[in-house]
Amino acid sequence: MIDFKEAPPVIRDFMIYNETIKGKSASTSDGYYRDLRTFFRFIKHSYHLVDPNTPIDEIDISDVDMDLIEKITLKDGYEFLYYCKNERHNNEKTRSRKVSTLKSFFKYLTVRLKVLKVNPMEELEAPKLKKSLPKYLTLDQCLKLLKNVDGPFKERNYAIFTIFLNCGLRLSELCSLNLNDIHYDEQYLRVTGKGNKERIVYLNDACMHAIKTYLATRKHDSAKDKNALFLSRTGSRISRRMVEQIVYDCLEKSGLAGQGFSAHKLRHTAATLMYQQGNVDIRILQEILGHENLGTTEIYTHLSNEQIKHAADANPLAQVKQK
Repeated sequence: MIDFKEAPPVIRDFMIYNETIKGKSASTSDGYYRDLRTFFRFIKHSYHLVDPNTPIDEIDISDVDMDLIEKITLKDGYEFLYYCKNERHNNEKTRSRKVSTLKSFFKYLTVRLKVLKVNPMEELEAPKLKKSLPKYLTLDQCLKLLKNVDGPFKERNYAIFTIFLNCGLRLSELCSLNLNDIHYDEQYLRVTGKGNKERIVYLNDACMHAIKTYLATRKHDSAKDKNALFLSRTGSRISRRMVEQIVYDCLEKSGLAGQGFSAHKLRHTAATLMYQQGNVDIRILQEILGHENLGTTEIYTHLSNEQIKHAADANPLAQVKQK
């Protein structure tokens, strides 16, 4: 969590609006603030409002007000993106996120607060993103990973991997699971996703067995957060960093480290296996993953190399050879 003490009132109000009205998570709000802080540091430097020798990451933005904001133009937006690309070496995805932040902030000022007559960032274009296929583990690699879950907390870790690979939860969603989110009779989880949106994720037999096995070893009395499903060694709610370390250690033990796999790639794996081998409809997959837009889910409709090879072999001319 970022301390917003340095934030000027106009930006602080924007943060509050996003969390209370738009339902954005604290981490999303932190990302917005980082982007806006970098932008206004760049603006103050560009407008010669600070000593030119001041490192840009040390520029104070607490005095940013509407007088300065009203001077900002679309040209400033593109110069900022140029600076992010060439000086901060931000990739297309990061720069695209900054565009989204600027557009949201200036729309808030013009449409919601009506303190700005013209939105200078309305026409700001985001860089074109490269379309890349999601990286995922094969079924054999998943089985190998599960086989190598070991150690003093193996029941907990096995349940974590099982939920990741069967339910496709986000890392933050898994860490925030509570005991009362599990509904045993109907076999489902109540998951709180992005924007505090709740969804139902059904649990198959493997998940139910893994959860019950783990709960039999979970020390209720020593738990600092008694409602948290997954606990750390000290009894507090398990952190994202700890889960990432658990995944990394098991990948290394399974001989799968160094191949670009991570906790988030386990979510990709679950989605890919459900779509390719489980024949799950794309719209059902969208609901399971908690995607707001179907377009986000469609990255999982890619064809595997084996499917492409099968299509080539299925061609009626596949066996026709020159005599």
